Amino acid sequence: MSMLQFNGVHTHYGPIHVLKNVNYRVEQGEIVCLLGANGAGKTTTMKTILGLVRPTGGHVQFNGQTIDRMSPSQIVKAGIAPVPEGRRVFSRMTVMENLELGAYLRTDHKAIADDMARVFDLFPRLKERRKQLAGLMSGGEQQMLAMGRALMARPTLLIMDEPSMGLSPIFVERVFDTVQSINQQGVSIFMVEQNANLALTIANRGYVLQTGEVVLEDTAANLLLSELVRKTYLGESIDVD
Repeated sequence: MSMLQFNGVHTHYGPIHVLKNVNYRVEQGEIVCLLGANGAGKTTTMKTILGLVRPTGGHVQFNGQTIDRMSPSQIVKAGIAPVPEGRRVFSRMTVMENLELGAYLRTDHKAIADDMARVFDLFPRLKERRKQLAGLMSGGEQQMLAMGRALMARPTLLIMDEPSMGLSPIFVERVFDTVQSINQQGVSIFMVEQNANLALTIANRGYVLQTGEVVLEDTAANLLLSELVRKTYLGESIDVD
């Protein structure tokens, strides 16, 4: 049984058919990357997992439990936490207040304190700036905060939507290093990412989504060698004999 599984999922926005008979799976301990152009359905995939969009066909399961009719809070409580596109930190709240909000469904105060220490170990800069307003931080620092806030929910599966978007190259590398560290601590990761080269370098497997349909699924190593991926997502020109 896979940790996360899409079984023949269709989604619509009114008459617009966005996801078309989509099948994904994420196994325990994996990093899985979802590639696709703008409008392919990547963010809709993330919203479907989190209960923000309801499938019009098929089912989404997490650890064998159907979750596609659950509320977002129930899904977070089940063990899935999001790192949303654009970070979406609470700009008028402090770093500490943002992190505390990540644990809003929890009552295990000792474990919350342990997780706060863990987040500060992963992101020492957040500890240094814990009293600073989040809106005054750089984009890279806000991305750290968004990741830390998600970890405060103590998830077993982290859903990440374009974590490198808008960041400087130095912060992009730092984010991907941290993703690997989080994964090594036992958290599985399903990630939408525009930087296909870096994402596939750290991922175990990946999917390519085009106009709502999965057109390619393979190991990350094989996807890096795929003509479609190299031409469309890595910007390489392919010689034709």
